[in-house]
Amino acid sequence: MVRQAQSGAPRTPANRPADDLHETVEEVAAAVMTASRLFVALSARALAETEPALTLPQLRTLVVLHGEGPVKLAALASGLDVNPSTAMRMVDRLEARGLVDRQMNPDNRREVILALKPHGRRLVEQVLAHRHQEIQTIVASLPAERRAELVRGLRALTDAAGEPTADSLTDPY
Repeated sequence: MVRQAQSGAPRTPANRPADDLHETVEEVAAAVMTASRLFVALSARALAETEPALTLPQLRTLVVLHGEGPVKLAALASGLDVNPSTAMRMVDRLEARGLVDRQMNPDNRREVILALKPHGRRLVEQVLAHRHQEIQTIVASLPAERRAELVRGLRALTDAAGEPTADSLTDPY
């Protein structure tokens, strides 16, 4: 049963005081999944407004290349958590669009080195900047104390997952 506030309005998880929150693991997982859908939707919207013909998996490939720099196909596949043949098909599509450069490794001619072309780099930066701006707009609508709670909660989540933290001053995306 949902508790009633003094005004008679129902107390939802979003407006309950922090000391009144005793969510189960399932409730927390559901909230994280909802936030995950939000972030995917923000990414899809940013992509659609920047480069509508590109898919989210293609963007993900470009983002990995953006973050990793020139890499071998095996490293890209590992970063995407796919097999090398899947990664190569994605690279084929992105190369055909002029977003990715593929070069033979001069030290081992059986290996391919992959890198973003300037247009691919600009595209990634535009999409990520658009997404970043939308997230800032949403966060700015939260009261300061809720933002502080959110930061603590998200840091706890990323720490538990072993994710490295991003420094917003040097890595705003």
